[in-house]
Amino acid sequence: MIARLKQAGVTPTQQRVEIAQILFAKPQHLSAEQVLAIVNSESSLVSKATVYNTLGLFASKGLLSEVIVDPTKVFYDSNTSSHHHFYNVDSGELIDVDSEAVNLSNLPPLPEGTEAEAVDVIIRVRQSS
Repeated sequence: MIARLKQAGVTPTQQRVEIAQILFAKPQHLSAEQVLAIVNSESSLVSKATVYNTLGLFASKGLLSEVIVDPTKVFYDSNTSSHHHFYNVDSGELIDVDSEAVNLSNLPPLPEGTEAEAVDVIIRVRQSS
């Protein structure tokens, strides 16, 4: 884990390594609150600010993707490959969707002087009645 952080240009402090071990243990989507709860249940206490700052740093270095499902809910995705998501509004679960399963053939023209960086699709679902 230390080598992975260093390779991304992140100084591997004890708290960053602990957070990284949780995030990269398996492909998953975790909120900052979930990361905070897990890291504090498994090790020494880490502050909320440290968790938020570390997640922001990891995202800025390309180690994580931020998935904003609504203005109050952000997930940190350990899968940084190109893909989309289902978001279950009832359960709060975020599920990966292969990028090839979504056909985006008719995008509008881009504003002048810009280029596309990425297209993120979040399909919101709920239990049917």
